[in-house]
Order: sequence, then structure tokens, then C-alpha cells
Amino acid sequence: MIYKNQKEIQTKLTKNLLDIIVLRLINHQSIHGYQVITKTRKIFGVYFGPSTVYPLLANLEKKGYIISEWNMTGDKPRKVFTITSSGKDRIKSSENTLGLICKTLNTLNFDAEQTEP
Repeated sequence: MIYKNQKEIQTKLTKNLLDIIVLRLINHQSIHGYQVITKTRKIFGVYFGPSTVYPLLANLEKKGYIISEWNMTGDKPRKVFTITSSGKDRIKSSENTLGLICKTLNTLNFDAEQTEP
């Protein structure tokens, strides 16, 4: 039962951070949607299908964090995504915020809190 809870927590956290995860993947290398699905599964052990990933990619593109172009040189045409400078800024600010949240969580000391009158 503990494993199930850990897996549920991992899935929820990964899903809530999926936009940042996808931006980081694309920042590392221009990739297509199916690669996002397979890399996320391999790295995080969580499967997000096309109905989750492709709308997210469209939303990230709409916000200007990524751009796409069709690659016609493979077995079949694929829409390949590349990060923009705005996307890189989004990664940096999100990682700074996540770092601050993790640091705060690690330093919480409820014993030292003063009770309010």
C-alpha cells in the first residue's frame, strides 16, 4: 500500500510540473510529441498519453514558450518543438521558485513557531 501512495504522489507531482518538465526536455533537445511521452515515462516512470501531452504542447506554443515546425525527413512527418528565449526564462523562474519551495519545506521548524495570543 505504501508503494501505491508513493506512485500516486509521484504521478500527481509530475503532472503538476509537466509544463516545466516538457520545457526542460525541449530545452535539452528539439523533439516531437511522441518523444515527450516516451522520455517522460522513462525518466519519471509516469505515463502521460497523447490526450495530455499534445494539448500541453499546443498551450506552451500559444504562450510563446516553444515553437514548432514540420520535419518531413523521416518515416512520417513530425511536428518538432524548439524552446524560445521566453521558454528558457520560464524554466529559470520556475526552477528558482521550486528551489525556494523545497528549501522552505526542508527548513520548516514547527517546534520553533510562536503561538499567537
